[in-house]
Amino acid sequence: MSRLLERARGLMARPGAWLGTDGGVYALRLSADRRSRISLTLTEAEFRALVDQPGLRARPGGGWVARTTADEAPPPPPGRPGFVAGERDLIQADGRIVRRRANLGESPIAWLARRKDASGRPWLTPAEAAAGERLRREAEQAMKGPSLTMRWDALPHSGSGTSARMEPTDRALSAGRRVEGALTAVGPRLRPILTRTCIHGDSLQLAETGLGLRRRQGKTVLKQALQALADHYGIG
Repeated sequence: MSRLLERARGLMARPGAWLGTDGGVYALRLSADRRSRISLTLTEAEFRALVDQPGLRARPGGGWVARTTADEAPPPPPGRPGFVAGERDLIQADGRIVRRRANLGESPIAWLARRKDASGRPWLTPAEAAAGERLRREAEQAMKGPSLTMRWDALPHSGSGTSARMEPTDRALSAGRRVEGALTAVGPRLRPILTRTCIHGDSLQLAETGLGLRRRQGKTVLKQALQALADHYGIG
């Protein structure tokens, strides 16, 4: 390991340290202010080495910070299978990331699948739930590449965006094409609620608010979207 890379890893462990792009290189700063002094500049190869170790995650406002043990989900508490208390970064419509308390062991679709209406019937059919979970997994795979994008509509394409220099893996690109195909298949009216719940991880209530839907209207729209998604996938 080069001394520069060793030093970069040490600096990234400091509170407030982050990486951003600056004049064709990766700039490491120790202050949140973009005008602050650059402590180190790194090449593409050195940046990739940091992606591997210590690992990087997207930073609100742009750039990347080092992953920490706090980013890993804790084990489920005894007696509460499927529940992992923690916080989740959720992406707002304008691209901002906010951190909210969440069950890290359960997706919004899985939570809705467990809910029942007044007559005791599940809110979602098995086919609808399976389709939503499949889209969520495909989106996670698409965004696991080294691009580390924060927004689905900002999934990197060569030559665009701040992450363009880090191309996603072939597997991530393939997953991205499948996600885009699925969202296109359900149509422009139903696409937004799937993007909110399955890809951005918003709760149904948060999705309703963000899309300007009336309370409980989101459930009807989401069911329609998941039915169309299940038809696209050939589920059920």
